[in-house]
Amino acid sequence: MRVNSAAVVRRTLLAAVAAAGAVAAYRQGRRAQLAFGATPEEEAADLPGDDLVPAADLVATRAITIRASAADVWPWLVQMGQGRGGFYSYDRLENLAGCDITSADAVVPEWQGVEVGDEVHLHPEFALPVAVVRPLEALVLHGAGPVDDEGPVPFDFTWAFVLRPAADGRTRLVVRERYGYRTGWAGRMVEPVSWVSFVMTERMLRGIRDRAERSAARSSAPKPDEDA
Repeated sequence: MRVNSAAVVRRTLLAAVAAAGAVAAYRQGRRAQLAFGATPEEEAADLPGDDLVPAADLVATRAITIRASAADVWPWLVQMGQGRGGFYSYDRLENLAGCDITSADAVVPEWQGVEVGDEVHLHPEFALPVAVVRPLEALVLHGAGPVDDEGPVPFDFTWAFVLRPAADGRTRLVVRERYGYRTGWAGRMVEPVSWVSFVMTERMLRGIRDRAERSAARSSAPKPDEDA
């Protein structure tokens, strides 16, 4: 059977171009999801908790603008956690993994206390200790990747929630994840995790924004006696 060498070359070139395009698209998408909503200045900024994983192998910095003060946003951050206020994201997806989470739509006074050393549960059997608490400014969780009883710790991890003042009384909520790999295979675990994190974090940012803006609007609304 005769082989059309020109056709083989064309198919090879087309396959190579398609592969290169797929790689480029993946890299572009990866870059976008790791910096979703963040400005270049926020990506480059030193944030509370960065020093806990100083040589991070992967960093995600995501952000959103909230039309409310830090005082309106902070209570929603303080009460986060499984068994508390949840994470204001896709509860059904989280619960498919057995997280047993229900995101709160109100600020609950009993959940407003948080101190360094407390644990914030992501799952009934997995929690991250609180490493930094700066009221109205920063809440940082610091721990390690989940492991079974016999396995090595795959990575060190920080999850920082930082409030920064913006124009006109608004607030920027910046969420940063830092991963420091402890095993040679940690990257293969963290890369897909970062995409899942992007999906959940994007929803969480919107969830916190919407709740904080509603509570700020309620608190600024005129009282009945003020209209009299």
